[in-house]
Amino acid sequence: MENRDYIIIGAGLAGLCAAITLAQGKKHVILVSQMPSERAQSVMAEGGMNGALDTKGENDSITDHFNDTMKAGVYLADSRAVRNLTMEAPALIHWLHSLGVEYNMDDKKLDVRFFGGQKKRRTAYAGNCTGKQIMTGLIREVRKYEADGYVQRLSHHELEHFIVENEVCLGCIVRDLYHDSMEVLLGQVIVAAGGMNGLFGKTTGSVLNTGRAAAKALMCGAKIANAEMIQYHPTTCSMNGKRALISEAIRGEGGRLFTYVDGQKYYFMEERYPELKNLMPRVVVSREIWSVCREHGTSHVYLDVTHLSEEIFRKKLPEFVEMLSEYLDLDPRKDYLEVYPGIHYFMGGLYVDADHRTTLKGMYAAGECACQYHGANRLGGNSLLGAAYGGIRAAESAMRSEEEAAGYDRSAAAKVFSDYREHLERIKGRSGRIEVRSMRKMLAEVLNRDLGIVREEKELKRALEEIEQMLIRSQTGYDESVDVFENEELQAVLWLAKALVMSAMARKESRGAHTRSDYPETKEEFRRTTVVEWCGNELRVKFESTEP
Repeated sequence: MENRDYIIIGAGLAGLCAAITLAQGKKHVILVSQMPSERAQSVMAEGGMNGALDTKGENDSITDHFNDTMKAGVYLADSRAVRNLTMEAPALIHWLHSLGVEYNMDDKKLDVRFFGGQKKRRTAYAGNCTGKQIMTGLIREVRKYEADGYVQRLSHHELEHFIVENEVCLGCIVRDLYHDSMEVLLGQVIVAAGGMNGLFGKTTGSVLNTGRAAAKALMCGAKIANAEMIQYHPTTCSMNGKRALISEAIRGEGGRLFTYVDGQKYYFMEERYPELKNLMPRVVVSREIWSVCREHGTSHVYLDVTHLSEEIFRKKLPEFVEMLSEYLDLDPRKDYLEVYPGIHYFMGGLYVDADHRTTLKGMYAAGECACQYHGANRLGGNSLLGAAYGGIRAAESAMRSEEEAAGYDRSAAAKVFSDYREHLERIKGRSGRIEVRSMRKMLAEVLNRDLGIVREEKELKRALEEIEQMLIRSQTGYDESVDVFENEELQAVLWLAKALVMSAMARKESRGAHTRSDYPETKEEFRRTTVVEWCGNELRVKFESTEP
């Protein structure tokens, strides 16, 4: 067993920001990830990062950013955390710029553009590949600390189990995917493993973001919060068997949504929401597209950018033009693009406080895997911001809690490791036969069908019953066609999926991304955080204050 001061699960934006912060504090960090940072989902982010820079002279302010974030989240977020986030946003953008992030500039100032749910331009961007630019700068910075010995990477490694004793996280067990060997790492753990896209199959996110870290943390005693809050991005399109994201930046630059009614173009967002039009918060746009398609019996609406200038395409949207040309044989300067909402972001995740501490001592969480900042609905441009700031905040919190990293009982960790090995052997001994991959596909179908843009009780009950049946099968059967770790993971993600559905059933109102056709009103009594906890082979849902 090798002792490490700090362990970070995930090497995307949140993980790298945490690693840099710890290394700057002269701490030794081990960075665990399945793939190198260049393959992280953060690289895929297109639109930009919010911050009240006010480079357009619109009198934008931190207060405006705070108010827009709280309003979009329907006041379900922790206001203290959101205040900290919006206050630090401008400095964070400038720090990234100092690392070499090539933001678009306008007269030697950082350029900013409109994004949904915001009346002022505050989204700094780098074309429409902002995530790639930011990750390039951070990867370069982390390499300096790797060279100095403060950061050690364990790429092609995967989290297998958290080591928890008496509600304290002592470290984790990781597996080398190349050699199929396990290793125990001791120290405080920062979980920065991304969202739960994999539960829903092929979404706009990375297929590597399976939700396994949150699922395993849940089964070790960490709580999950606001799991029902799932953002459907309004504009995705079918591309090579998955949903491809069409960035909100396209609408920020003037893209318009329409459908045909009696052969005529109907720009429904502009008629229904004359103030913000196509830049209403994502949940509103997604719900309107869903409604329009039901009303008119269509499977999609159209995104129109044919009126935009060649200069905008060349300077601000070059990757968008290239992507559609290469993969769909479309020229957005002449052709309309078919779009429909798709699973994109999870506002819920591991329950953390304003300092990114989970409900287990010694475990922190940041980025999309954590429940923080976004409440019931996330503003576009706040995800990159939340991940970067959250990683920094989590690392700072961990350093302030040195006592939790000291004096670990190695014998306790050794026992957890031994018990986990025995657990894997018991899985191999199950008599029933299952097919793990077909069950994962079945789970995705159930969640996409019954946990969609609009939900109702009977569909949620149906989903819960089917997940419970899959759980029973996973607990009694074994799939010899895959390794034992995939069998074990199946059960964990089924419990996580059950937590999502149970949370949606418990929230008997409509709020943000959670729309109930049978409970269409927003109720003050539900202005609370949905919390799920593991209670002896069962889950329990309760509501807690938005500010723990």
